[in-house]
Amino acid sequence: MRASDIAKHPVVTYAGEDVAQLKDIVFSAGGGAVGGFTLAGRGRFSGPLKQGLLWTSVAALGADAVMIVDDSVLEPTQNVLDAAATSGGSGGDVLGSQVLTDTGIDLGRVIDVVLQIGEPGEQCDVVGYEIEASEAMKTKGAKLLIPLPDTLAASGEHLMVPAAAQDFVADDLSGFGAAVTAFRAKFEGAS
Repeated sequence: MRASDIAKHPVVTYAGEDVAQLKDIVFSAGGGAVGGFTLAGRGRFSGPLKQGLLWTSVAALGADAVMIVDDSVLEPTQNVLDAAATSGGSGGDVLGSQVLTDTGIDLGRVIDVVLQIGEPGEQCDVVGYEIEASEAMKTKGAKLLIPLPDTLAASGEHLMVPAAAQDFVADDLSGFGAAVTAFRAKFEGAS
């Protein structure tokens, strides 16, 4: 699932209360997982809330909503941000960042983040980026999906990926999970 697909999803309790909507995704573990979300109020003119949602408090994330047990699981936004920072948070927005291989090749710019959502209680992994391809990809300007290793390297405006990631690029989400699995198996085997 693309991160942009869950933007502005309503946050709903088991009792059916519509308590908030997702505002921003907070990444943790060096950008390799979702740590939580900042929230906004519901309605056209609602602004940001002072409460956030840790990923560990999400009961389910689907195509249309985020489910929580009740609003008691909401945390002060700063707690959500601090939790991400203490687990190696990436500390910034990756959209627009340049993706470089570890051999110095510019693959393109990040336009979205690809998430793999597991069963409740499991972490929500960042498994790839959707990029606008550079000239080096032979399809300049095309939207491509590039898999990521389990750990990421980020520095300011640049995101580093192994050069082997180029061999596992896809142009749509169907089958991308298999590409991520194959890439990670090759990457781990080379380590």
